[in-house]
Amino acid sequence: MKRSVFGRIWPNATALVLFVGFAFPVYWMFATAFKPTGDIISENPVWVPTDVTFGHFTKAVHADHFWTLVANSVTVTVSAVLMSLVIALFAAFALARLRFRGRRGFIVTFMLAQMAPWEVMVIAIYMLVRDNDMLDSLVPLTVFYAVMVLPLTILTLRGYVAAVPKELEESAMVDGCTRTQAFVRVIFPLLAPGLMATSLFGFITAWNEFPLVLILNKDIEKQTLPLWLSQFQTAFGDDWGATMAASSLFALPILILFIFLQRKAVSGLTDGAVKG
Repeated sequence: MKRSVFGRIWPNATALVLFVGFAFPVYWMFATAFKPTGDIISENPVWVPTDVTFGHFTKAVHADHFWTLVANSVTVTVSAVLMSLVIALFAAFALARLRFRGRRGFIVTFMLAQMAPWEVMVIAIYMLVRDNDMLDSLVPLTVFYAVMVLPLTILTLRGYVAAVPKELEESAMVDGCTRTQAFVRVIFPLLAPGLMATSLFGFITAWNEFPLVLILNKDIEKQTLPLWLSQFQTAFGDDWGATMAASSLFALPILILFIFLQRKAVSGLTDGAVKG
């Protein structure tokens, strides 16, 4: 029985409304960054910038400590993502392949840790870092960011490891591979989609994190971009063009990474299946 016209239209209409609702603020942010100041403060909204200017971006990138904070954010984020992936890879393999006492308890613990709001632990984290004389350092930020994304990373990769048939691994071991070699040559290539998805999640989480760096790092040279962005409007007053330019620069790496990883995840799944 064919669906009615309404039954075919309303899902697409709902999806379109949601897309516009989520995409329009992003478009407006980027559009405002390219508008001259006169168009920004005009009583009649300029929906599409015609007189494009890059002056707001120039002002943003020449702000004090901008490139230092970019380096800090990239260092902390990439290090945290790599650290969490390495740990999660081994933990996911153990949870998916090995049977040991307390295994279910470990999985439940990871789920509870993922649901717990990290903000309630800021005071305890501050005291721990302070007592170890590591305030105004990038090392605690890297470690705690990695811990933040670790539970979901482990649970996600565990599902990918469990989906790989054991026969593939056993066949490799019959052919002379050790368990480690079988993991590297057979299982690891098939985990590409999971690695891409968890990397993207970890990058977004660490790149956007704000409360922890606000508490731990008071030295401007040891802060990250989210804190700089929160203080940008205060430093430049009501310069909305420069503020939107700074926000666009902050969001651009995430957008680029999302587009790149979305494409790589599909190709990684195909390549891994062929290698298996």
